[in-house]
Formats: sequence, structure tokens, C-alpha cells
Amino acid sequence: MGATGRVGRMVRRAWQAAPPDGLTLRYQTRDAGRAEAGDILWDPLGNSVPEGRFDRVLSLAGVVPGPGADVSLNTSLGLAGVRAAQATGARRVLLASSQAVYGTRGTRACREDDPANPDAPYGAAKLKMEQACSAAAPPGLGVTALRIGNVAGADALLLNVAQGRPMQLHQFADGGGPVRSYIGPVDLARVLGDLLREDDLPDIVNIAAPTPVTMQALLEAGGTAFEWSVAPDDAVQHITLNCDALKARHPFDETASLPDAMLAQWDAVKDRT
Repeated sequence: MGATGRVGRMVRRAWQAAPPDGLTLRYQTRDAGRAEAGDILWDPLGNSVPEGRFDRVLSLAGVVPGPGADVSLNTSLGLAGVRAAQATGARRVLLASSQAVYGTRGTRACREDDPANPDAPYGAAKLKMEQACSAAAPPGLGVTALRIGNVAGADALLLNVAQGRPMQLHQFADGGGPVRSYIGPVDLARVLGDLLREDDLPDIVNIAAPTPVTMQALLEAGGTAFEWSVAPDDAVQHITLNCDALKARHPFDETASLPDAMLAQWDAVKDRT
């Protein structure tokens, strides 16, 4: 689900270039004009359910923050994934959530067993989605929330770079800038392929590359000029994820946390028009 969204498009291109072993994939879209051969045309916000029989449902469908965005629809989209899984006989649904459900916790990386404490409407909406889907799932249907960090090319920083906007970074008292958990879109596709093959998944999995990166390093790796600005008192320098549970399930390449590798992955699967 969500194959024509920003992240979904990049993941699909990565899978088309290197199909994941052992998986036969079908993609959902509600836009006939963007559908490719074999796609499932289905509006998850309608009253119908998709046809077919499937073993897993992966939902990357979601509403992200922005002018006029109704982030409360994330619950409706998540519940549509649960309905789709029930209707097609799937044994598990994997739902794209966000690291935003943790809120901000200083310098410590957030673990899956940390209590959720969202401090913005988007994080609160994603948490509500997780809770509603867990409650709605019937016995025998597993629900796994994928709390995803920043995906290179789908994040605000690199989207602003792509649009040619002047770049500024907050500079904190130690002289450094923001530190975030990122993952390249090709690595995200590889991770999702591994998780889709798993029979036994926990309720929550953090998803990012093993080591956080600085936004400064991402901009420098891309040759993007930027200026520093003094970080306001409410700015948060470190927002990161502990991904030990993911590393136990997915063997990351040693370059996965390098900014230039993430940018190369974005270039390989980004929109060209």
C-alpha cells in the first residue's frame, strides 16, 4: 500500500532494480493514471477491500505534516491496512509509523521499549494509528509498527536541497548541528524485504541505518552550501533511534551510515520528472 507515495515510489524502484529474494510483490495505488501493469487499484479510504490472496500487507501509505495536511487520516489508512490483511488472508500487516511517536529525549537514542511521548501532532497521530490498528487486529493477524527515521530523499532537509532553497542549519553550544537517524531508500527497501520474509516479528521495530548522521555531513557530501544560525532554546540537537533489534534481523552493509552512500541511493531511485 502507498506505492505511489514519496517513499513508496523509491522503494518500488529499488525493488524493481533488485527484486527481493523469495517475494512476489503486488503494488497498490488509488490513482489509475499512475498505475503500472499488475497494480491493484484500490482506495483505502473508501468502503471496499482489495481482491486477491496475500501473505503479508506492507503499508507505506500515510499523511505527512504540511500545509493543509490532515494527519488524523493516518489512523484511517492504518486501519485500511488491517482490513486489507483480513480480506486477503494475510498473516501480518507492517505499518509505516515514525520515530516522532517517541518525542524528543535529549541525547539518548530511543529504543522500542521506551514509552511513547509524542510532542507534535504528527507523532501523536502516528501513535494513535498504531494503537487503533493493534486493537482492531483479530487473533492470528500480527501487526508490526515500523518506526522509521529520516529516509534520505523523503526528508525535509534533502527535499529543500532538491528544490534549490537556501540552506541554514541550527548551530548548538558545542559548535555542531542537528544529529538524526537516517536510512538510504535502497537500504530501506532491503530492510523491508527482510522483514516481510520474517514469520516472527515484534510489535515495534525501529528502522534507520546503524549510526546517526549529522545534517552538516549530508549537506557537505552533496556539495550543498549552507549557513549556520544560532539554535533557539527549543531546538533539539539529537533525535535518534536505537536500531539494535533491526541489526539482528538485517545485515547492513558497512557503508549504510555514510552520508555519500545515502545520497547515492537517493540519486538511484529519485523522481526524474
